[in-house]
Amino acid sequence: MREAISDHIIAAAGTLFYREGIRAVGIDRIIEEARVAKATLYRHFPSKDHLVAAYLEARHERVIQSLQEVLSNATSPREQINSIFEQLYEKASSPDFRGCAFALAVAEHWDSEKVSSVARTHKVVVRELFATVLAKAGGTTDLAAAHLALLYEGALATVAVGRDAKAVLVARDCALSVFDAAATFHHPNRKQA
Repeated sequence: MREAISDHIIAAAGTLFYREGIRAVGIDRIIEEARVAKATLYRHFPSKDHLVAAYLEARHERVIQSLQEVLSNATSPREQINSIFEQLYEKASSPDFRGCAFALAVAEHWDSEKVSSVARTHKVVVRELFATVLAKAGGTTDLAAAHLALLYEGALATVAVGRDAKAVLVARDCALSVFDAAATFHHPNRKQA
């Protein structure tokens, strides 16, 4: 029961935070949206900082799970890279898309180590997912994974500013070139899937 209430508060706050901004949404608004008492909210989250960090942790779990599902449904490492960016393109095409929730949170809450720590962890895990895909292809991983992660992050930021989801498709094409170069460098006689 306690976990269900926490999850309910996180979901209500998360929707508001992403749509309107963390600083713009006060505790009273979250209480109203979640339909909980102030004491209940503070029993679960001693401060807004704790609530923001919990929102980001929950979002991290959802994003990583979604990326892992994409990876499990693709037939080859190259297709996995393509599918990651295709999924991002679908999300970025939504009128509700505001960009990367982690970057938005750090931009607004840069002085919070709790918030920054969750955001940094998320970015590391995304880069590690790219490294895992590259390793499966037998490609070089460190620098290429960093390139792929930057393309992913850059696509998020570009769409948030430019409001044109096609930026993700440009990033996808660049990512596939990085993948091909990394895989070919390691296996020069190998044909790509």
